[in-house]
Amino acid sequence: MSDFSPAAASPVPSQGPDDRWRQTHLGRLMGSALRRFDARVLQLMARNVEVPLALSNLAARDQVTAAHVHITRHLALSGDRLTDLAQRAGMTKQAMAHLVDQCEAWGLVTRAADPLDARARRVCFTPTGLAWLQAFRDAVAQAEAEFRAEVGNDVATVVAIGLEAYAGGDTGA
Repeated sequence: MSDFSPAAASPVPSQGPDDRWRQTHLGRLMGSALRRFDARVLQLMARNVEVPLALSNLAARDQVTAAHVHITRHLALSGDRLTDLAQRAGMTKQAMAHLVDQCEAWGLVTRAADPLDARARRVCFTPTGLAWLQAFRDAVAQAEAEFRAEVGNDVATVVAIGLEAYAGGDTGA
């Protein structure tokens, strides 16, 4: 005998199945935590007096987004070809090119000839970009300290170890 009932198949059940798991599964929690962390980092950068005023104003007006942080996280200090930068950030070349265009207009990066390939260009930090990178480092350190204060040092350490192990030990370049 089947336990199918027409009431169970209705599109709007009165006492439907428990779907709270959609709000609390690990992927959703990690995504929410990342958005909160990135928002806090950008907020701290907007308030950092060491960040050039124009960039600070952009961050304060939400013109600089977590997507722009991909360049800050992934661009090597020696510079990168756009394709390598996009791959490391997990973005398409076209999407990364758009971010690089914006960051170039803001004075964070520049495109220079690649000494290994005359046809290619390298994306490199400008002096302003390096100041931005230092502000990013400071903001990340403060946001991490705030996270540790909120959840406790032991939990923060376990979370960091667990995420590093889950990510395959890949902490980025």
